[in-house]
Amino acid sequence: MAAARDFNCYNITQLREAAQRRLPLGIWEYLERGTEDEHAMARNRASLDAVTFRPRIARDVSMIDMTSRLLGCESSFPLAVAPTGAAGIMAYNGDLALAKAAARAGVPFTISSASTMDLEQIASAGGQLWFQLYLWADRSLSHAALERAHGAGCQALLVTLDMAKPPNREYLQRNGFGTPFRLNTRNTLDVLAHPRWLVGVMGRYALSGGIPSQANLPDRLRNKVTQSAKPGALFKQDDLDWQMLADLRERWPGKFVLKGVLRADDAERAAAMGADGIVVSNHGGRALDGAIATIDALPDIVAAVKGKLEILFDSGIRRGTDVVRALAIGADGVLSGRAPLYGLARGGEEGVLRALELLREETARTMAMVGARNVGELDSGLLG
Repeated sequence: MAAARDFNCYNITQLREAAQRRLPLGIWEYLERGTEDEHAMARNRASLDAVTFRPRIARDVSMIDMTSRLLGCESSFPLAVAPTGAAGIMAYNGDLALAKAAARAGVPFTISSASTMDLEQIASAGGQLWFQLYLWADRSLSHAALERAHGAGCQALLVTLDMAKPPNREYLQRNGFGTPFRLNTRNTLDVLAHPRWLVGVMGRYALSGGIPSQANLPDRLRNKVTQSAKPGALFKQDDLDWQMLADLRERWPGKFVLKGVLRADDAERAAAMGADGIVVSNHGGRALDGAIATIDALPDIVAAVKGKLEILFDSGIRRGTDVVRALAIGADGVLSGRAPLYGLARGGEEGVLRALELLREETARTMAMVGARNVGELDSGLLG
């Protein structure tokens, strides 16, 4: 992996702190916070921390092989960059910066259907690409996006299922950073107090064509993030059912993945309907505040479907120890969303690369410390 400037940040927490200093409050809270009282976020962290190791000793760990194959894609270590819809307001052309950094790091990158750049622009970064889908009210728009994603080289489709309704993120409305974005006294003063973001992000957009718009829609339905959505342009998932998923499975020629699975019976149904993988996720604590911690949901799902489809873990990855915890329980790989965004907000493409380097280095170190020489040697026998 190519070296990135370290920004004097030696862990994800320091990248997080640097990102917070650079971003206006409303944008920072959109990136960082959860929903309602944020109990799900707290459970994610507490449950990950509760997973301890029982290392194997006296093993030659001088060579650690972390190479993995995730959904048919080669990866330098068992991690892919999760889809994130607001990258374009964290940094100028943030989606492209994320994709470029992932390609340099040798890990898959997931393009979000909620991005502010056309998926073909993002795909120009190369590397291993996946596409994440929210469904629009007009299903033909979603079907057209699938065709474009496949044509752009995306090898896997991740259908997000844990957002049947827009979540209750009260702080966004208070800060004026809901949809659409509205200026008020509080956020105007806060934006002016962050000149590096104002000039480096919004200023660059102003010079190159204006405020970002919702991408991956026909021109007639596109609107700027400061404008209300046009009829037909809103995501609508409250009527999504297994029959619709079967239809998407038929339409998509690549790997088909259901994201947001927390129950073993749903995982079994995913395997039975022909899914290639699932993402065990509670949306990083950003959807249902009463949701079980993702790491607590993982063991039952592994017991039910391990070997029938690929299992990816998402929600709360902040250290390489978290990666190893998930794999030791039985996940085949992990997704990371917030950590790369911290790097993006701090330093663009180089900041993302730094975040991925940190996670990769910590994963290798943890594997050596527990006595695992390759990903295949990570199993439940290493857990305390």
